[in-house]
Amino acid sequence: MTDTVLFDNTALEDALIRMAAAITGTEIYLVGIHSGGAKVANAIQIQLEDAGNTVHRGNLDISFYRDDLDTIGPNPEVRPSELPFDVSGKEVWLVDDVLYSGRTIRAAMDELFDYGRPSSIKLAILVDRGGRQLPISANCVGLTHNAPANCTVKLITKGTWHIEQRQVK
Repeated sequence: MTDTVLFDNTALEDALIRMAAAITGTEIYLVGIHSGGAKVANAIQIQLEDAGNTVHRGNLDISFYRDDLDTIGPNPEVRPSELPFDVSGKEVWLVDDVLYSGRTIRAAMDELFDYGRPSSIKLAILVDRGGRQLPISANCVGLTHNAPANCTVKLITKGTWHIEQRQVK
């Protein structure tokens, strides 16, 4: 199996700048989905704060909200969810690295509603790779790539950031 770099660090930095510019408001409620989405949300937060915005940050770990717990193995890596603000009545931006089937976003919305009832939920995605199984679309997309179903698309954050595609068996 070979890895193909789809987008390099420069392309990702440009995408993050465009994404931050698309997220508007005087107070922004930004929630990253562990783990890649949390890293993307951190990068967007820096851009937004540099532009003078107030950003409230949280992270969700959707491990126990997934609909495939029986297939991911007996010991999923679980991180704590952190939502240090009340989501009720707020416009909340969910942030993730790669949008594929839509199931991760569905799980994140399920968990988010356990914390309260936002006035709206918007979705910011670094890479939309296509292949939806649920009727979910992003409000803000940094990059798009139509990946074959037999491939994974992954954000790599060690060293310089890049997006890789790998064929799976």
